[in-house]
Amino acid sequence: MNQTIRPEAGLAALEARVRRDLEMLQLPAKEWAPPLQRGGERVLDVAIIGAGMCGIAAAGALIFRGLSHIRLFEAAAPGEEGPWVTVARMDTLRSPKTLPGPCFGIPSLTFRAFYEAREGAAAWEALYKIPNAVWQDYLSWLIRVLGLPVAHRTRLLSLAPEEGLLRLHLATPEGERRLLARRVVLATGRAGAGGLAWPDVVPRALRPERAAHAYDPIDFGRLRGRSLAVLGGGAAAWDNAATALERGAASATLYVRRAQLPQINKGRGSAGPAYLQGWDALDLERRWQLIAYLHDMQAPPPHETVHRAPRQPGFRIELGTPVEAVRAEGEGVALTLGGARPREVRHDFLVVGTGFRVDMDAVPELAAFAPHIARWRDRYRPPPGLSRPEMEAFPFLGPGFELTPRGPDAPPELGLVHLMNHGAFASHGSIASDIPGVAEAGERVARAILRGLVQAEWPAIRAALEAFDEPELATTPFFVPR
Repeated sequence: MNQTIRPEAGLAALEARVRRDLEMLQLPAKEWAPPLQRGGERVLDVAIIGAGMCGIAAAGALIFRGLSHIRLFEAAAPGEEGPWVTVARMDTLRSPKTLPGPCFGIPSLTFRAFYEAREGAAAWEALYKIPNAVWQDYLSWLIRVLGLPVAHRTRLLSLAPEEGLLRLHLATPEGERRLLARRVVLATGRAGAGGLAWPDVVPRALRPERAAHAYDPIDFGRLRGRSLAVLGGGAAAWDNAATALERGAASATLYVRRAQLPQINKGRGSAGPAYLQGWDALDLERRWQLIAYLHDMQAPPPHETVHRAPRQPGFRIELGTPVEAVRAEGEGVALTLGGARPREVRHDFLVVGTGFRVDMDAVPELAAFAPHIARWRDRYRPPPGLSRPEMEAFPFLGPGFELTPRGPDAPPELGLVHLMNHGAFASHGSIASDIPGVAEAGERVARAILRGLVQAEWPAIRAALEAFDEPELATTPFFVPR
């Protein structure tokens, strides 16, 4: 970093600026929620599951609003929150570098401020897109500079109602632990609403020796000199093919059901304020029309990804070639192909690039609530021609991302759970899935939690107002002692 060009550069200077900005904005606000004890146990105001970008966005927005008795529980080790340095195999983020990130409207907390402080203004100007590891560094910096209370290597096993609160059962490095929270935010990423989509034509018994999902941990060293089949034509399929070839695989062939790849990314066209902030203002009919349209259009893989894979000599793609069956053969797999040239082919290993599924019955931590969670199919019946069963399985969420009841027998604590992950797409758009809207998602969840706690704790909050006793006129001749 050239100090003569940028004398104020450096993270220490930026962090001083952050402290000054927060002081000027009087953030965080003073803690106001009355402490709650239950059976001698202090109840968390909010437990956030996941310390990736959505968890950070929710936690910061809550703390700035004066809700400081919160905790983030993250299954991964420090520096590995989210997919960025583990299973995300693209070279760079797909989003433009200019997106501010979960910065809470504070310029000194933006990605650009972080990058310029660390690398310099000239490096920022030269940057094309953000490398995955650099984005991870930025998120780790936010955790540190905001002082977020994260418990790493801690996994939520189950969530259950308990007399108006939520009981969390956690697996921690010290053993299993149970605690209570007033609210829980599930900031658990794209796989957090049902897991990875695994096609019926691929026997699960092939995993992990002969097959893996594109978002599984994969030892690419095992594939050196071997033949790889990749099922699917989305971004993750291309990324895995390119990664395998770059690490020495002899060949990688994409088998794609579509006769041609999608060309237009409608997700980019729906990333402005009208969609990020106005999606849930639409009535159900217009919202469903939008959901079905985006579902049908699909998104193309980024052009950087498509250019990356063919640079390797062993890359092939077969469009219009559905995989109709897969079986084990020898130490590899045999694929039965359909399309214009039906045949059987053999490969040493298979990567399944079929994305994620949304199925609330398949979220283990929500097993106690799953039968009671409203889905879109419970609240809206599409007209003929617009039925999309895959999208009808999405949960129907309230305005603060809270779960809503399917019927009158649902436990009232259901609405204390906020689903800030990919499962929120049908109700709120992509703001809990993609970088452009994550700050808006955090603000919306935090605002809803604040309003809910004010309603729940109103007697104590009102009593605190009545007990407030700081005379304004104590230093004047008009002071009358009480």
